[in-house]
Amino acid sequence: MRLTHFRDLMETEFGPARAAAVARDHVFAQLGDRTVEQALEFGIDPREVWKAVCEVYDVPPARR
Repeated sequence: MRLTHFRDLMETEFGPARAAAVARDHVFAQLGDRTVEQALEFGIDPREVWKAVCEVYDVPPARR
């Protein structure tokens, strides 16, 4: 998954403002106790980051 596609999915699911807040503020245990932004900077694949976001925020399977 490309980073631009990941960002589009985040904004579609949460809206621009909330997507930014989730990416910046929520610490995910599944990502090694990192935020989305930290995980991406660390080099974790955006697809794995998206999976973690979907799991925690109960994104319906059709939008995963």
